Amino acid sequence: MAQRRVVAGMGKLGHGTRLAAVSVIAGVVAAGMVLPAVAAVGLGAQSAADDFESLPDDFRTPPLSQASTVLDARGGTIATVYDRDRTVVPAERISPLVKTALVDIEDNRFYEHGAIDLKGVLRALDKNASSGTTAQGASTLTQQYVKNVFVEEAGDDPQKVAEAQRQTVGRKIQELKYAIKVEETLSKDQILTNYLNITFFGEKAYGVEAAARRYFGVHAADLTLPQAALLAGLVQSPTGYDPVVNPTVAKERRDTVLRKMAAYGHITQEQARQAIGSPLGLNVQAPQQGCILAKQGEGFFCDYVRDVVLTDPVFGKSAAERQAVWKRGGLQIRTTLDPGAQAALQASVTGHVDAGDRAATAMSIVRPGTGEILAMGQSRPYGVDDKQHQTQINYNVPKAMGGGLGFPTGSTFKPIVAAAALEGGIPADRSYTTDYSMPWPAMTDCSGGRFPSAGQVHNDSQSLTGRFDMKSAMAQSVNTYFAKLEADTGLCSVAQMTNRLGITQQAGGEKLQVVPSMTLGSNDLTPLGTAAVYAAFAAHGTYCAPTAITSVTGPDGKQLAVPQANCSAAMSAGTADTVSAMLKGVVEDGTGRTAGLTGRDSAGKTGTTNDSRQVWFVGYTPEMAGATVVSDTDDPEPLDGQRIGGTVVGQAFGGTLAGPIWRDAMDGALAGTPAGTFTPVQLP
Repeated sequence: MAQRRVVAGMGKLGHGTRLAAVSVIAGVVAAGMVLPAVAAVGLGAQSAADDFESLPDDFRTPPLSQASTVLDARGGTIATVYDRDRTVVPAERISPLVKTALVDIEDNRFYEHGAIDLKGVLRALDKNASSGTTAQGASTLTQQYVKNVFVEEAGDDPQKVAEAQRQTVGRKIQELKYAIKVEETLSKDQILTNYLNITFFGEKAYGVEAAARRYFGVHAADLTLPQAALLAGLVQSPTGYDPVVNPTVAKERRDTVLRKMAAYGHITQEQARQAIGSPLGLNVQAPQQGCILAKQGEGFFCDYVRDVVLTDPVFGKSAAERQAVWKRGGLQIRTTLDPGAQAALQASVTGHVDAGDRAATAMSIVRPGTGEILAMGQSRPYGVDDKQHQTQINYNVPKAMGGGLGFPTGSTFKPIVAAAALEGGIPADRSYTTDYSMPWPAMTDCSGGRFPSAGQVHNDSQSLTGRFDMKSAMAQSVNTYFAKLEADTGLCSVAQMTNRLGITQQAGGEKLQVVPSMTLGSNDLTPLGTAAVYAAFAAHGTYCAPTAITSVTGPDGKQLAVPQANCSAAMSAGTADTVSAMLKGVVEDGTGRTAGLTGRDSAGKTGTTNDSRQVWFVGYTPEMAGATVVSDTDDPEPLDGQRIGGTVVGQAFGGTLAGPIWRDAMDGALAGTPAGTFTPVQLP
């Protein structure tokens, strides 16, 4: 910083060289400019001046990277996240003691000179030449501030950081010209405040506020004299004077600062003596940041919010622009997460499935008609410790948003087929006589590709034979009925309905498979996406894309645009209400009886995949829609016979394994919410 400014070509200077350097400075000053002496070494005055003049004038201070806060819907903090731990504070929130200490140790003539301290330059040049070393430097605080700006712009790229700190003639000329520009546009107090907000204080703390919190657990405004002196001494070498690692050296440096303050008359000798006699008094605070520190299983949702900022074009047209928004930070991100619903969901998923079980469960809850994500969680905790069964894979969301490859949805897909059929004019009383097993009917996809009648589709129970209409087939989850219904509706019509409900590809990013087995849930989808589908039924046919963010306030206090749910009519209200009436029957007297809620209208559908490798329950009330899946997450094995939540599962079904998880979560999430009712629909 103010010392040890090593510059190429400034080894041992003879008397003649010193005179030449001084003459260059004088020549430049005479021309109406100020140029650092070090820039003139080895150059003619005209060459140095030419380099100086060729630099652009548009020096701009970049927005400083600082911490962002992710908040729930009630304003509670979910997590503090940052690329650099920094909180920018105005001058009035910085103790005058630390300002005085910094000036006294780094640039005691700061308020007397301009961008360059010519007297200091000549003194340093003379001392270095006499001693044959380069131990004495002459950079002003303004020049140091400019250098810090270069380092900040370099980010975390080691090569760019090294370039920003390189002590070359060109770099010194650049620093000076921009320092002159800063002095022309900012007051001395503003420069000092900017310096204290940008500079690195060690221990991952950037800026004086973060440093005060890190080392002493106080705000920058409340720093005592010894504390202020220690922080001021750190800026020269944050690593070398680190009080956590090198307390003895750090105290010596602090005491040097205190003696300087006394020597310049800014504190009394008695104040200095007492402060020097005090211990460092550290109260080190560990960095508290990141989604890993979120409570109530909110880490996965927090990570999802981060991915939204990094992927949604509303935050920037390019990936680089969005990354810059996130890294710059200083954001107040208000989210949709309801803490009551989240607590209920987390209690249910962790209460029914243990973290160490081979199988895991995941669940998402959204608000119909808005797309707001109210809760999101899973039985495996968020983190990177395999021994604690932690994971950072969010089983609720697609791979592109930090999730996995999704899960086959089983019979929870059947309501989409029913909706497509009703929209296509097929009435709810359409009935078929079916056997336990039958060949798949012939179908055609949207591209004209034909699937001839082939293979076998069968029901889960051999007793499921006879004549069924849409309501009874939904309640008993009759596969053969829905195979026939899909064929009569048209495979393409089913695919188009699926797209209108927000499902355009599989969770892993693969193309949606428009094949006859769609009706049995053969595509890999996510709990969040499936919850949003069922929310459309609850919202009388209006589909809203899931949204996690309600508002974002930037570091300047201005509101940023946020992603919208883009709600649209996926089907008619009559179709949606008819599907709700069918799914209400599922929880009243069908396969979802164990999931039905007491005292309020609820509707839903069970799903069990081949060999019971996954089981689902997806359901809703007029107020909330939720989707729950239980699956072996690595190389899915049948859930039958596995120990889940302390109990060995005999035979796994969506209604008996996933249903109770959904029920308990929804019961808690809806506590205190008045019970709404579905639109009455008379079914055949």
